[in-house]
Amino acid sequence: MNEEKKYRTLIIDDEKYARSDLRELLSLFPTIDIVGEAKNIKTAIEAIENLKPDLLFLDIQFPGETGFELFDKVDITAKVIFVTAYDEYAIRAFDVNACDYLLKPVNPDRLALAIKRLPENHEQQNQPSISLTEEDSIYLQLNYKYYFLRVDSIIKITAADHFTEVFTAKGLKGLTNKQLCEWEKRLPKSSFTQVHRSTIINMNFVERIERGANYSYHVIMKNIEEPILISRRYAAQIKKRMAL
Repeated sequence: MNEEKKYRTLIIDDEKYARSDLRELLSLFPTIDIVGEAKNIKTAIEAIENLKPDLLFLDIQFPGETGFELFDKVDITAKVIFVTAYDEYAIRAFDVNACDYLLKPVNPDRLALAIKRLPENHEQQNQPSISLTEEDSIYLQLNYKYYFLRVDSIIKITAADHFTEVFTAKGLKGLTNKQLCEWEKRLPKSSFTQVHRSTIINMNFVERIERGANYSYHVIMKNIEEPILISRRYAAQIKKRMAL
């Protein structure tokens, strides 16, 4: 990137020393222009509205609130890199323009990689979706509430008009505004597979496959009462995976 393409950057973290450390690390990158800092959601909203940054380094945990709440309170067009000590796992957010995540304390080499991944064109919004792993945690809205979900806790996902319904091992069930094709692209193929045009299942929760009438099959899942129909389109690959 040349001088004209610097990222106007805002650091959002409630810890002063964390902001200072990150500012010092970012000073080594000529493509980063730090235009401000914010210590909570309120000041972050003001800074975003006044400074119009291109890039946010956003903490997740704040006293009594989370960084994700920022997206409900202000229109964010900037790229976002999460900086968090929340979990040992990657935190993936479906509903925000997140480019990457960094774990505290921030590793300089990992920071360099995150910045390298930024598009040279600030307007380039359609970045490839980040594939999920079973160990990832995702931040997802279900039934108008937000949850952190481990990917490997999801049992099945079913289409529901323009939404999908998610079922988890802990009994959580709810609608989210994600279409089945979005899930299909991002879920790990090692454990998730489509068994019907409207259903994706986690193979780790399969108890057995039963043969039905007219050469049909049903899959019996742990913690799910109703058998799930396997359509003919997907029957061969499911049988292969189950070694039927």
